[in-house]
Amino acid sequence: MRKATAAVTATAAVLLAGAVAVDAAAESVPLAAGFDFSAPRTAAEGLEVPWGLTWLPNGDALVAERMTARLLRLPADGGAQVVAGVVPGVSPVGEAGLLGLAVSPDEWVYAYLTSASDNRIVRFRLDAIGAPQTILTGIPRGSIHAGGRIAFGPDGKLYAGAGDAGTTANAQNPASLGGKILRLNPDGSVPADNPISGSPVYSLGHRNVQGLAWDAAGRLYAAEFGQNTWDEVNLITPGANYGWPVVEGVGGDPRYVDPLVVWSTAEASPSGAVISGSTLYIAALRGTRLWTVPLTASGGVGTPSAVLQNQFGRLRTVATGPDGHLWITTSNRDGRGSPSPADDRVLRFPPA
Repeated sequence: MRKATAAVTATAAVLLAGAVAVDAAAESVPLAAGFDFSAPRTAAEGLEVPWGLTWLPNGDALVAERMTARLLRLPADGGAQVVAGVVPGVSPVGEAGLLGLAVSPDEWVYAYLTSASDNRIVRFRLDAIGAPQTILTGIPRGSIHAGGRIAFGPDGKLYAGAGDAGTTANAQNPASLGGKILRLNPDGSVPADNPISGSPVYSLGHRNVQGLAWDAAGRLYAAEFGQNTWDEVNLITPGANYGWPVVEGVGGDPRYVDPLVVWSTAEASPSGAVISGSTLYIAALRGTRLWTVPLTASGGVGTPSAVLQNQFGRLRTVATGPDGHLWITTSNRDGRGSPSPADDRVLRFPPA
């Protein structure tokens, strides 16, 4: 493992785990929008590491199982889950496999997956899962740090969190797709207004981004795994550098953007993220909890607090469904958890 840099060591001396890394004291911080975390409802159970989660226009949910490459359909009317198909070309290894899902308004299903040679993004029609179109290849493959989250932003572009694949130099290399947040047109071409002409790279200096979420003003927040000391929430600016592997956590180095929030790795290991109202929700794996982060009108943050601590084990994905519920997937069968007989599960929490 990489030893902490001087910047990380300095950070550790002044920040507590879960500390807010910006000063929001001068601004009013709104209360959480609120879900009833005392009333969980099970949408599916007995799954094998559900990772990606998205919805079809009719309200049916789609869930990706990382290791089996199965795509499950959960009917909006609460009917029994069905296997929509197996996504071809998936070669699971370590933390990688069939990962993030997204659905476009014209009903293409997009998937971030690990092939035998790389990580890539494909798309397909739900009635033709076996014939996907590949829209991006060449994201570095490894047994760790696959990234994998994909989502359509409010600008209609497809964003992807790509991990460094365990090779830290990827994150600072603008020619590598590893250790980046990527931005694509829906057909896989590069948007003309990307910060690097002809490149899908939107931001760099990331270790392993697995959470992407936008607020009502269109600002992008990303949740990122640290190494030994600090996990992060970052406010993403096009073309900005977030410091990995030179900096972990708050470095105070003008070359890099400091995170808004840091947690100790034992308290977080943050994966999925979603914004509902003025609250950013982040699913924590090692931390076995759901973090809630109040957001201010200017893009700052208030003090994070945790719910569901140690209740459902490792939490992988969090999203808001068309039913108004907060949906969460567990990841207790990934080799690092202690699964119950019902695991893994997809849970729904109603509005408060």
